[in-house]
Amino acid sequence: MKQHHFQEKYPISEVLVMKSETTCLDTAAVVAYFEAHIHAADKAVYIATFNHFAHTKAIGGEIAENILNAFNVIFCFGHALPNAHVMAVRPRSIGITEFTDRFSITFMDAPMKPANDAMQSWALGLRNT
Repeated sequence: MKQHHFQEKYPISEVLVMKSETTCLDTAAVVAYFEAHIHAADKAVYIATFNHFAHTKAIGGEIAENILNAFNVIFCFGHALPNAHVMAVRPRSIGITEFTDRFSITFMDAPMKPANDAMQSWALGLRNT
């Protein structure tokens, strides 16, 4: 797992999963993997799955040549609403980008440790699925 600061502002985590390390053969299988984990989590609620690749293509947006597919699985852990500022970092999203030989799993780090731990565990667990 690598930690990055996207655009020098946003703390994100990334797990690269080689296709040879997982039984998930395509993006649909990886999306289903994350949706299942979200549905099984006690304090998480599944919201939607967004086909970012199809959207970007439909509006004539730029897509890197080596990206084959890209989805966001959107969900929320929201255990509490202590103030209005927490709304800026909710809901959560796990990005799934497919390349020829690997999947890139990315998410913005959560300010809540249990949420971060869950997303890290799910992402790393993809290697053994």
